Amino acid sequence: MPLRDHFQPPLHPRRHWESFHANWATRLADDLNRRLPEPFFAEEFTHAGARLEIDVASFAEDSSVSSPASNGPVATVAAPVWSPPAPGWTMPAVFPDSVEIRIFQSEGGVTLVGAIELISPGNKDRPEERRAFAMKCGNYLSQGISLVIIDIVTSRTANLHNETMQLLEAADRYFLPSNIQLYAVAYRPVTRSVKSEIDVWPATLSIGSPLPVLPLRLTGDLFVPVDFESAYTEACRHRRLP
Repeated sequence: MPLRDHFQPPLHPRRHWESFHANWATRLADDLNRRLPEPFFAEEFTHAGARLEIDVASFAEDSSVSSPASNGPVATVAAPVWSPPAPGWTMPAVFPDSVEIRIFQSEGGVTLVGAIELISPGNKDRPEERRAFAMKCGNYLSQGISLVIIDIVTSRTANLHNETMQLLEAADRYFLPSNIQLYAVAYRPVTRSVKSEIDVWPATLSIGSPLPVLPLRLTGDLFVPVDFESAYTEACRHRRLP
């Protein structure tokens, strides 16, 4: 199905891009899970920037710990309570919007090996939002995590691939032309002969044209195709877009 404009009439404002992006992420995760070999799996994650994402969760199951008494009822011991001192500083921060699919390897413990980012209008809005998104992408790549980003947002004009390249202090030849606003890019961080490199697969997009298939590296030279077009078609069908 050709790419639709989800940020301008006639789809906008009658149909909400947030709902479509969430559904598209689910279709991408489902498609990847059909393709991924064991022990890899994909999961979609969505959250608004105002809510801090917790990567390592802490669970409070009970406020007390029970211990059996030898001749009587069960005794309970309250958990110790500790309060930190007041912080030295409280600084402003930006927690970017996120609609993404994460790919994990479950062998030997769950490890994040790849991520697919569906860019939102909020990611492209203010300089600090763009910088936060670029920092997130740079952080993935610096950890050796493969990354794919896709931008179909027509209501903002910033190019987040170029923002990421600027953050990484890349040469000008690795930037997309300034007139390219819709795009998808795959990145593979790799070490060759003790030299750190990032393989890049750029693709330009346009309204009314099909979406690309891009590679996502899992480990070593093991790749899986990310078929944006088939997942997009499924999302449009499930959302009954006119």
